[in-house]
Amino acid sequence: MISRRQTLGLLGATAAAFALPSLRPARAAAATTFRIGWQKNGVLALAKRKASLEKRLSDRGISVEWSEFTSGPPLLEALGAGALDFGATGDVPPLFAQAANGNLLYVGLYTGSPESSAILVRKDSPIQTLADLKGKKLAFKRGSSAHNVTVKALRKGGLTINDIEALDLAPPDASAAFKTGAIDAWSIWDPYLAIAEADPDTRILATARGIVDSFSYFLANSDFTKDNPQVVVDVIDELAKVGTAAQSNLDDTVTALSEITGVPADVTRVTLTRPGADLGGVSTITDAAIAYQQGLADEFYNLGIVPKKLTVTDIVWRPKAS
Repeated sequence: MISRRQTLGLLGATAAAFALPSLRPARAAAATTFRIGWQKNGVLALAKRKASLEKRLSDRGISVEWSEFTSGPPLLEALGAGALDFGATGDVPPLFAQAANGNLLYVGLYTGSPESSAILVRKDSPIQTLADLKGKKLAFKRGSSAHNVTVKALRKGGLTINDIEALDLAPPDASAAFKTGAIDAWSIWDPYLAIAEADPDTRILATARGIVDSFSYFLANSDFTKDNPQVVVDVIDELAKVGTAAQSNLDDTVTALSEITGVPADVTRVTLTRPGADLGGVSTITDAAIAYQQGLADEFYNLGIVPKKLTVTDIVWRPKAS
């Protein structure tokens, strides 16, 4: 289970969420600072460690500032409000941000392993199938990618979200509740998943493989992007380079991410070697990603989870051909 040290290391973002009012508001015209919201994992974490973006943007006279978050919803709230310029999240947070009229754009994507998300139960739990979740307490962060995994996993088990007792818990709270038995199941993503999975008293009920595709997104503030399109192009390009280099040398990458997150190296290796995992899978937005995201938006609207019908292409940005 997640130790206190690991939890504190992974979740320093909580303070960042409360510190949002102190972040500088959005500004127009050419940028001199690039403000990134990040979660303590993946290619952004590696880029931060190497100061790759700082080096790439220095010739433009642009400095880089980092603010840490525990999950996508508060990160995108800050991004849409102009307190950040750029950030990365899973598939569901952008839907809520768009529904709330957040001033943001999809500018890039990265793909991963469907097995990096799962629903967990205790080893001795009587829950053996997804159908057994009926009437049980299942925790996930509302508006996160785990929300999507939960909805679709329940459907696979012949259930709906109304058939369970859904608890909206951020990862640290859900981890504590899971450990004490206050909840019956937990829908979560890496690296929290890999940490919990390493506990012999934890069992994976179902991963997202065959249930949810693994699309995650880079988003940017709309005003910033319109005023600084080449900065966004350069950042996506640099992240792709960082990811490709990291994927080609996983031993060093495991060590680096372990030091960043405080998660043991053996657990970190699990997250990086899941089937389909590829840190270099960074690109601008593709048609397949848009189609996936639109299908998700329609589904969540029809289920009454997202409050209005969304047209994803309204907030998709692609660089102009040079």
